[in-house]
This record gives sequence, structure tokens and C-alpha cells, in this order.
Amino acid sequence: MLQLRSITTRDEAWYAYAEALLHASFPPEERRNDDEQRLNADTVSHFHTDIILADDHPIGLITYWTFPSFCYIEHFATSPQERNKGYGREILQLFCRSMALPIVLEVELPDDDVSRHRTAFYQRNGFQLCDSFPYLQPPYREGDSFLPMHLMVHGMLSEATTLQCVRETIYREVYGRGMSGHPSIH
Repeated sequence: MLQLRSITTRDEAWYAYAEALLHASFPPEERRNDDEQRLNADTVSHFHTDIILADDHPIGLITYWTFPSFCYIEHFATSPQERNKGYGREILQLFCRSMALPIVLEVELPDDDVSRHRTAFYQRNGFQLCDSFPYLQPPYREGDSFLPMHLMVHGMLSEATTLQCVRETIYREVYGRGMSGHPSIH
């Protein structure tokens, strides 16, 4: 049975697993440094690190932010040994059922088979691709570049919560920057 369990660094073994999986699944330019990640996990009330358990055995992680009008998934990964077993779909469906808010995430531009497969996976699980809305992922580290991405949304954003509001919230809260200094996107 799958379960999502919220953890902090005090859950030493599970947090070590989550941190190692984050490193194995995301290149440095797609994640913050470990000290910042740990600080968020321990002190930011609207940031969550969940370990994914299958029969009390860790198989993945999901990090996400809850805001008043939407939830933003920052990282989602299953263990390489557990991939292609259907867990990703089950986990995503479990997470979506547990969240009362619309869910937003970033995906790479569909430039290769891997990114197209990833986008299609989210679409099969009820996410809508917002490919007409310009979005650049801000850098996690000083000196890195903005990365062209697309937003995807599960559920309906309210009329007041436009994609522009979502982008501004993510930039400010997740990446610690406002729209100033953002390269022009068209």
C-alpha cells in the first residue's frame, strides 16, 4: 500500500534517502543546495518534503509548496529500482486526491523523447499543458541561467489565480526573486 509521509531532517534515515534520490534524479541546476533544502524542510511551514512508502519501504519523494490558491510540486521522483512498475501513476493519483487545491508543476520543453514522455505522463494523469504561457524556471544558484520550461496544471485555477499570479508566486516564494531581473519572455 502506498503512503505519503511528511519528513524533516530529524527523520535522519528517510531524509538521507530523500536527499540522495534528489541528487540522483535532478542535476544541480534543477535543485537548490542541500543546506537551503534542509532549512526549507525544517522551517518553512508551506514547504513539504514527503517520502513515498510502499509497505513501509521508501520508493520515492515529492517536495511541494502549498499556497492559498494552489499547490506547486517542486520535485517528484521514484527510486531508479522502482521505476516502470506503475508507482509514478499511483503516487501522482494519491497526491492529487489528497490535495484540495489545483496543482501546478514545471516540465522541460518537449525537445526529446524523455521530456515528451514526461509531459505525456502528466497529461495521462489529468495535468493540462500550458504551452502558450511563457515560463522560465529561475536559477537555483548564482550565475546559473533561467531554464525554458512549461507549466502544467491539474484542476481548475480560480479566475483570480491566473497563470501570471502563479508564476509570480513561484518566483517570489520558491526561488526568492520577484519579476525584476527576469529576462523578457514572449
